[in-house]
Amino acid sequence: MAKTKYGKYIITEAKLPQVRPPSPPPPGEPRERTGEIVVLVDDKVIKGAFYLNCALIWKASDRGSPGGSHTHDWDEYIGFIGSNPSDPHDLCAEVEMWLGDEKHVLTKSCAVFVPKGLLHCPVVFKRVDRPIFYFSTGPRTVYNKEQK
Repeated sequence: MAKTKYGKYIITEAKLPQVRPPSPPPPGEPRERTGEIVVLVDDKVIKGAFYLNCALIWKASDRGSPGGSHTHDWDEYIGFIGSNPSDPHDLCAEVEMWLGDEKHVLTKSCAVFVPKGLLHCPVVFKRVDRPIFYFSTGPRTVYNKEQK
């Protein structure tokens, strides 16, 4: 992006944080790539910005989202948008998402509001016929969670 007064607010790449691998490494095969984070913004990218994570999911996987069930001390939005230009409400996928002790099967483009303290996840992409735009955001400058 050109050096302009407001160009710093346009983020085109995900600058992922360096994460130490768990010790010892998890058992089983290495995780298969089923999607990619495209944009990740937080206080480390733009001082004072709240976090926004955007990814493109192109393949189903029954391994679920990394990290398992967790809560936050803040509200969060998690979104799933289909890529069918003839019917943008069709997710063209089947996504399993847990909220509390309830399993929800998502087949329509949607935003999920997760109130602070609500146990949520895993998210499992059971079927993906076309790429899905996935996002999560909340009023926090850095993403954090409490594992359950």
